[in-house]
Amino acid sequence: MPTLAQVLRGADNDAMCLSALAWNVHPRWRLLLIGNRDEFHARPTAPLARWATAPGGSQVLAGRDLQSGGTWLGIDQRGRCAVVNNFRAPQALVQTGTSRGSLPLGFLSGTQSARRHAREVLAAAPRYSPFNLLLVDQNQCMHIGNHPAAEARSLAPGLHGISNGGLDLPWPKTRKLGAALESWLDSRSEDPAPLWRALADETMPADDELPDTGVGLELERLLSPAFIRGHTYGTRASTLVAIDHDGCGWISERRFGPDRVFEGERTLHMER
Repeated sequence: MPTLAQVLRGADNDAMCLSALAWNVHPRWRLLLIGNRDEFHARPTAPLARWATAPGGSQVLAGRDLQSGGTWLGIDQRGRCAVVNNFRAPQALVQTGTSRGSLPLGFLSGTQSARRHAREVLAAAPRYSPFNLLLVDQNQCMHIGNHPAAEARSLAPGLHGISNGGLDLPWPKTRKLGAALESWLDSRSEDPAPLWRALADETMPADDELPDTGVGLELERLLSPAFIRGHTYGTRASTLVAIDHDGCGWISERRFGPDRVFEGERTLHMER
């Protein structure tokens, strides 16, 4: 069976590993998105900040992968959002060219609609290692995936989840995080504490609930919790995004080091 390093080979893992979102179902928030980024702790990363995608270019509110220069999740000042999740496919061809972290930036640094930009990503999708990408603007929530084949579609209003498989696959941690988000929505609460708790959950599902992605039972177990605690690899960041129907909102990040050592929290609001 492959090792963890082999499963995550290619070094371009600047992507999320678990996301749940509510699209156009809340009276206040057009988009609510929560998720975790799992990564090798040695990979250099800058925390959530405002930064320009190019000199004099558009500003994004996002963390930054300092190895490849991309991001896994970000928003812009116009109330748009982009997030990329990697796809666990150990037998798939690894592309060593452009990093998947460039996909969110390509959208957030431009002015195209989510639907139009999705068409451009679809054409270029075979150049990337397996991914799931979400592009959100005021009108559309677009999903683009490239494994096992490239496809793009507009998501209907509702709750959706992605882990390291296809969109809305019923993996245990995807179902559990989606249920936590749905419960929070039903409560009409403004307190994000239950969402942070859901992202911090280290519960490991029973073996018979685990997906079979070809990496062996030991690695399926290791990668199965929402929050992965590890010395060399684990959850590096937990993130919440809230964008209202006027295109205003915020993004909040909690950062973690090896063995779940807390490294800080930051919340940024859009400046309109």
